[in-house]
Amino acid sequence: MNIPDLRRLRYFVAVAEELHFGRAARRLNVSQPPLSVQIRTLEREVGAQLLVRTQRRVELTEAGRVLLEEARRLLGQAEAAVIHARRAAQGTVGRLAIGFVSTVDYSILPPLVRHFRQKHPGIALKLQELTGDRQQALLRSGELDLGLSILPSPAPGLTLRPVLREPLIAAVPVNHRLAARRRLALRALASEPFVQFPRELAPGLYDLAIAACRRAGFTPHLAQEAIQMQTIVGLVAAGLGVALVPQCMSKLQRPDVRYLALDARGFEVETAALWHSENHAPALAALIADLPAPLAPRAGRRLAV
Repeated sequence: MNIPDLRRLRYFVAVAEELHFGRAARRLNVSQPPLSVQIRTLEREVGAQLLVRTQRRVELTEAGRVLLEEARRLLGQAEAAVIHARRAAQGTVGRLAIGFVSTVDYSILPPLVRHFRQKHPGIALKLQELTGDRQQALLRSGELDLGLSILPSPAPGLTLRPVLREPLIAAVPVNHRLAARRRLALRALASEPFVQFPRELAPGLYDLAIAACRRAGFTPHLAQEAIQMQTIVGLVAAGLGVALVPQCMSKLQRPDVRYLALDARGFEVETAALWHSENHAPALAALIADLPAPLAPRAGRRLAV
């Protein structure tokens, strides 16, 4: 079965709406004889007479009326498809999958998503909380477009841009002996039990905290582990120990936890955006353009996985 092409359908719609070959030809900016040929070809393809022609008038047959309705719908869909494809090429529509670690939910993620959705309402965002290593695996497989993770060593094929640098702070129970202070030396926590990420899930954050404590002259006693930053803060609130967390976690306000600044210079948590170097999707380029300005390299000890 031959399917009429869109040009023939467009010609037919013009004739069916004008009910006059001359007016339809002028509307289409074509001469009348080729238009008549196209309509006869269309009737052969459909296998039915679509128009009744007399010297004075042109009328639609029942088959013509049905085809007119369907042709208008098909031409509208074709136009919409072209517009949608053009917008996708321009980065104004599409879909992006974003992976993030829990800490960025308290720092750059909310303003980034809010600003991007305001600028690009036609791009749907799918957000997934994922560990840094899982993000890299999904970026390499193409299942993820952008990752936001505590600064890792990127796998081959991935591009990395540092977007946030922040100090470690201490989280202590509200009734802790040091809770009334606003700032303290890290060595003041030498005798405390610590709540920490398991090293196998967050080696960079784990190693940074251990290194900061050793610089302060002690090795921390790790009393409890948890895999979510919110859970770590919750365990601190329960009195199971103290924790070293990125400064952004101070936004997680709880009446039973106090956050204290530390005299631990040079130990900073850095967050980076990652994407596959060969992912050139316009929607991703638009999101990258909305990221915080890249951070300049900084000397000294920093978090690196």
